[in-house]
Amino acid sequence: MSLTSSTPDAGLRPLADRSVALIHEWFGATGGSEQVFLSMADVVPHADRYVLWKDDDATVDKGIHESWMAKTPLRRSKALALPLMPLTWRTLTRKKYDFVISSSHAFAHTVKIGDPDETRHLSYVHSPARYVWSPELDQRGANAVLAPMRAVLQAGDKRLSRHVHSYAANSMEVQARIRRFWGRDARVINPPVEVEYFGAAPQEVRNQERRYLLGVGRWIPYKNFDLMIEIAAAARLPLVIAGGGPEEENLRRLAARADVPVEFEFRPTTERLRELYWGAVALLYPALEDFGMIPVEAQACGTPVVGWARGGLLETVVTGQTGFLLNETDPAAYVDPIRQAALLPPSGPIANAQRFTPQAFQANIATWLTDEA
Repeated sequence: MSLTSSTPDAGLRPLADRSVALIHEWFGATGGSEQVFLSMADVVPHADRYVLWKDDDATVDKGIHESWMAKTPLRRSKALALPLMPLTWRTLTRKKYDFVISSSHAFAHTVKIGDPDETRHLSYVHSPARYVWSPELDQRGANAVLAPMRAVLQAGDKRLSRHVHSYAANSMEVQARIRRFWGRDARVINPPVEVEYFGAAPQEVRNQERRYLLGVGRWIPYKNFDLMIEIAAAARLPLVIAGGGPEEENLRRLAARADVPVEFEFRPTTERLRELYWGAVALLYPALEDFGMIPVEAQACGTPVVGWARGGLLETVVTGQTGFLLNETDPAAYVDPIRQAALLPPSGPIANAQRFTPQAFQANIATWLTDEA
């Protein structure tokens, strides 16, 4: 999806007569939060767009303004840049806007442009910064550089966001965190997933035999790919691990000792990923996610999901119809649910995925903006 990927319907053009700034954190190679930002940009196509910086491998249309951080070495270290992000969001631009809308997973929700009495600030939150508020969920938060200043960052995060008029959360899980950490209410607007693309695979892809378990995502500790290897061994099914990340070497060592074949697909193209979904018996997802687009993509391909009964999966997976959710870390506990998942008709997951289309997201965003205008 590009910044000019679609022209919204007339009913999806809120704030057309207002000046709008659309804010995002750093813009990386397009992932979940970037997809949200681009889809929001389609709803308010006249908005000025700002990010801290664009990563070197980010492919995005022109028209995005970068902050002063983009010209410094800080762009190469998010951990070192984090303490300066609140200051950056307060010195982003001197332009005045009627509306400022942020897409935030760190400190973008603290952006302050203009007088709060004259500018309405709205924030769509992917999660309160895990590094700051939930380091137990993400080992990146255990960085020694961040540990001494976590309490300071938490206090600043709350104090510098008091001017936000309205929050939206990407899931009920994140809605609960916003309430717990910031003491604020938020409406839930699930993010957009390209379900039409994943469902519309060529016939030969759709007709392939489902013969392996699949794990997809960034290869980092909290995604629990090591547990997926153990689950596949317990179920005596091959495993395909798709993605990339710093845990690669460790995962390859574990795979070499596994009792079942484990194949690695390093950074597959979207087309290849679609093929992998359609060939999987089930997607394994034993991780706590804020929302989780990957399980929705899998379901759009008729692939059931077997994972934890926590976080976003509680909103995207219907147990017994589109997959099975467990409160277990014992690999043996997953064997029977995987066998049951293999018997589910693909029509269930496919129908469920339709709840998370880009059209549904944009309609909900338009309603939110209209309600707050």
